[in-house]
Amino acid sequence: MAYRGQNYHGWQSQPDGNTVQDKLERALAAFVGLPDGAIVSTMCAGRTDAGVHALNQVVHFDAPVARDEFSWVRGTNRFLPDDIAVQWAQAVPADFHARNGARGRRYAYLLRQSPVRPAIEAGLCGWVFRPLDLDVMREAARALIGEHDFSSFRSSMCQALTPVKDVRGIEIAQLGDYWRFDFEANAFLHHMVRNIMGALVTIGSGAQPASWMAEILAHRQRTLAPPTFPAAGLYFLGPRYDAHLAIPERTTAHDWLPQVPPGHSRPDEGYPRQI
Repeated sequence: MAYRGQNYHGWQSQPDGNTVQDKLERALAAFVGLPDGAIVSTMCAGRTDAGVHALNQVVHFDAPVARDEFSWVRGTNRFLPDDIAVQWAQAVPADFHARNGARGRRYAYLLRQSPVRPAIEAGLCGWVFRPLDLDVMREAARALIGEHDFSSFRSSMCQALTPVKDVRGIEIAQLGDYWRFDFEANAFLHHMVRNIMGALVTIGSGAQPASWMAEILAHRQRTLAPPTFPAAGLYFLGPRYDAHLAIPERTTAHDWLPQVPPGHSRPDEGYPRQI
């Protein structure tokens, strides 16, 4: 699935019904012809918060009827709002689990650097008005690579069993007036990427040195880190699974984000188009 998150209260079902999961489960039920009020229960690869977007959210469910894979895409989309769309569908083994089977997860954060706040892109990117230093942010990000206790970047509402996660990569690139931050880990804590973004922007704007990131990480206390960055610029790029499952790792929705050209290093290179 791909969706814009600004109109919804996150992925996970809530009593008011205004979540992506609620919309999907009702759409699936309508497509297969279940009675009013019935749903098709689903499980996603990564729960997203209110305002967070997804480009390849992977969802599994037990199909109550047999349909062609193409029909699951077109038929379900008929009952979904315009800002949510199934991108692909395929049969998976009976023991497949979208969340527990994921070997890694990827997020990107899109940030606009501008003297004034965005208007056209409101809700679709974060914003900073101070210039950022690419090299300093890259230096700070290196402290996060590897397996660490990320309690300093964990929301108080986080339900994860452990704060220890393995961050496999962080890439930062400036593309015209935009910055793209890419994160990959085995899994993420609640608000982890947005809290890391708060620290990176604080360091990149010169308010703290690059070494401050390692200090925050070592203290393992959320109160020492900067405020959580806004949800608007955060995109769930999707999970990774074992290769034999042949689960797609991208959709055409990925092309919407500014792409980092191979070998990109200079701030003035490669922004391909306007949003």
